[in-house]
Parts: sequence; structure tokens; C-alpha cells
Amino acid sequence: MRVAVVGAGVIGVTSAFAVKSAFPSYEVKIFADVFSPDTTGDGSAGLWGPYLLSDTPAEDIIRWADNTHKWFEQLWKAGLSPKTGVCLLPVTRVTSDYPSDIDPPWAKIVYGFQKLSNERLQQLNKDHKSNYKQGWHFVTYTAEPVLLLPWLMEKFAALGGKMEKRNIKMLHQLADEGYDLIINCSGLGARELVADKTMIPIRGQVYRVKASWAKHCFLADDDACNYIIPNIHSVVLGGTHQEGDFNCSAEEEDSKHIYDGCCRIMPSLKASEIMRTWVGLRPGRSRIRLECESLSSPMGKEFKVIHNYGHGGSGVTLCWGCALDVVEMIRNLKVPELNSKL
Repeated sequence: MRVAVVGAGVIGVTSAFAVKSAFPSYEVKIFADVFSPDTTGDGSAGLWGPYLLSDTPAEDIIRWADNTHKWFEQLWKAGLSPKTGVCLLPVTRVTSDYPSDIDPPWAKIVYGFQKLSNERLQQLNKDHKSNYKQGWHFVTYTAEPVLLLPWLMEKFAALGGKMEKRNIKMLHQLADEGYDLIINCSGLGARELVADKTMIPIRGQVYRVKASWAKHCFLADDDACNYIIPNIHSVVLGGTHQEGDFNCSAEEEDSKHIYDGCCRIMPSLKASEIMRTWVGLRPGRSRIRLECESLSSPMGKEFKVIHNYGHGGSGVTLCWGCALDVVEMIRNLKVPELNSKL
């Protein structure tokens, strides 16, 4: 069984690793025009938390997110934080939306979930000159792709997995080269690769700064979209979520919004050293596409495709859960060697 994985972001690499782990005798190869550290994910802070998922069914989001959170827990308990970038982080998440008595669906996944008291919200509104209506405190993980991706690729290669830097223009190229199954993890590239024009960029601009005293994550989950996310070697300040914007250049207006907003939340950031500005395009879609399809090449070669793309701002959050679904889909294809080690 020859399997081609298109895309080397966090979705593609976790899918390839999961498949090779579950089916050791399969020939699995990742094809991508860019690999870490040049993927979109490499610029992200890697915070676990469902985000920008439009109409994706809530039960799917929670299943994928929960399985990924449990995987991060395993990596963290194994003492792999320095290698994988998986770290525990206390988080305060607030919103200006009208408050609800119902806890967010992810509340049972994270550790120590609790609502912020009215007194605490009033104090935050005074300090931040904001109008938060509700908020929560909890502990979850960051999984920094700039560390996680190289570690995963090393493990994948140790299992016999292969990688090739190559821009795949059409999926049937790989079918005609003898691949029986193609796993399409092309992200925003699916616009061209499979002519999925429902894919849209969700532009994100961030600062990375040196602020070693910042140990707590703060997310303003509203239109202002300011957030402070500590990583191992830097702190990520954000951000933007501009739908339909393909601009990959840093904009001064966005930089000012990010810097002023984050310094209003944490004034001590004015003393931080700005390391760099980064812009990336998240792969937005009305709902994540995770499904199997049968296709034929112009040469008459029949092949299967498992699509796994459109994860918006939640690639890290959902990656392992979606990879497990890919493995299950392969089992259901009734192909040889169905014994899984996962």
C-alpha cells in the first residue's frame, strides 16, 4: 500500500505520522512545497483552543479537540516538553459577547475550568478599559509547531516515512505514479489543488517579543482579538483575523492595534524587546473537510483520497484527533494490514 500525504503543516505531518504508526508496512511519503520552519503553523503560538471553525459540527470539534488534548497530555507527562514544545499554560479567556449560563463545550476538556466572578470582570474592565461580559480561567497546553513539527518528522522518518519537497499541482499526478491512497492536507492550497473555492484566507498578524516575565496567557475573544500567549523562547502578541485577505505583508495599522491593545492588557510589555513581526494565512472554510472520495486519473487509474483540510485557526487544537479519524477511514477502506498500534 503506497500512501501520499500532500502538505507538511501540522495537519499533514500528524496525519502521516499516525498512518505510518498504525500501518507500519505501508509506504508513506509527505509531499510539500514547504516544510518546517516555513509553514504557516510555524509562526503560530500553538495554543490549544477551538477557534475560527464556522459551521463545523460541535460534536466533531469536541471529539477532535479532546483527543488532541489527551495526546498533548501524554507528550507532556513523558517529559517531552523541550523537544515537542508542549507546555502547560494558565489561561484567562474573556469575551464581550452577551453572557450565557452555559459553559463553553470545551470546558470539560481543560484543567481547572472556572468562571470569572463579576468582581474580577469589573476589575479587568477597569484595568483594561474594556467591556468584558464574561470570562473563564483554566489551564491547557501550548504545542509550538516550530518544535513539534521537526520532532514529528524525525519520528516519522525513524518509522521509515519519506519526505519530498515538491509542489503537487494535481492529485492524479501521484495516482499515476503508483500511489493507492492520497491524504490531502493542503490547507489553503486546496483552493487550487482540488478547486475548492470555499477555502478562504483568514489573515493573522502577530508580534513576537522577549518578555520572560509573562507566564500567563490572556485572550480577548472578541472583535478586538488581542491576545498574549507565552511560548518557550518568546511571547506572541496578537492579533488579527481578517477573512478573505491574502496580504502577507505586515501592516502598520495592525501592528499598532496589536501593540497598543496588548500593552493595555499588560503594561509591562512596553519594556519588552520586539523580535519580529509575522503574518500568516489560516486555512478558513465553512466547515472542516474530513472525508473520503474515490477519483480517477486521466490515465484511468482509480484512487482514493482522504481530504483533511480547512481547520481555520485550530490546526494545532484538532490535529491528532483528525489524524485518528484518517486512520479509522483507512481501516474502513478494507485495505490490507488493518492492525493498528495506535
